[in-house]
Amino acid sequence: MVHEIFGLDDVMRRQAERLSRAGYLVLAIDLYSAGGAKRCLVSTMRSLYSGSGRAYSDIETARHWLLGHDDCTKKVGVVGFCMGGGFALVCAGNFDAAAVNYGQLPRHHEEVLARACPIVASYGANDRSLPGAGAQLDAALTAAGVAHDVKQYPGAGHSFMNDAPVGPRVLRPLLRIAGMGPHPEAAADAWQRIECFFAAHLS
Repeated sequence: MVHEIFGLDDVMRRQAERLSRAGYLVLAIDLYSAGGAKRCLVSTMRSLYSGSGRAYSDIETARHWLLGHDDCTKKVGVVGFCMGGGFALVCAGNFDAAAVNYGQLPRHHEEVLARACPIVASYGANDRSLPGAGAQLDAALTAAGVAHDVKQYPGAGHSFMNDAPVGPRVLRPLLRIAGMGPHPEAAADAWQRIECFFAAHLS
C-alpha cells in the first residue's frame, strides 16, 4: 500500500488495516522514511514524475518482501491513494493487480499502461486537481486491452476514501473549500469494488 501526499499517517494506517481485515497480507510503505514529509516530499514527487528514484526502489523491495513471505500466494497487488495512486499506475506492470485511488496519470501514460496489470480505479467527479483523469485512464486501458474497472463518483472530491480530514490543520479549511475530504458513501462503494477486483485477480 502506497500512502497519499501527507505521508503514512493514522488515516493511511487504517486503510492498511482495512485491507488486512479483508484477508490480505499488507505492507504499508513509508516513502518518507529518510526524513519525513518535509525532507522527502519534493524528491518523492520528482521520482513520481521522472519514473525513477528511491520511491520505486522502496516499492519494489516491498513487493519482493511480500513474495518471500510464507503467507503470500505469490500474487501481489498494489494499492495507492493520491500520490500513491500515481505510483501504483507507474508500477502496475510489476504487479498482478492494482487499485488506483485518485492517482495522477503518468507522463506518456498510453505507453506506461500498455504493459499494466489489471486495474481498478476510483476518482471523484468534483476533484479539481485531476479533471478528466478517470475518463483518460479508462480510454487508455481500453485501448491497451488491460482488464479494468474505472469509476468516477458524483459529489466526491480528492481524498474521498479517507475516513477523516488530513494534512496540516492550518490547511484543512482550504482543502474543504477545494472539495477534498471524506465521502463515506463513495468510499464504501470503492472499497467493495477493490475487494471484488482483488478477489478475482489475486486469488
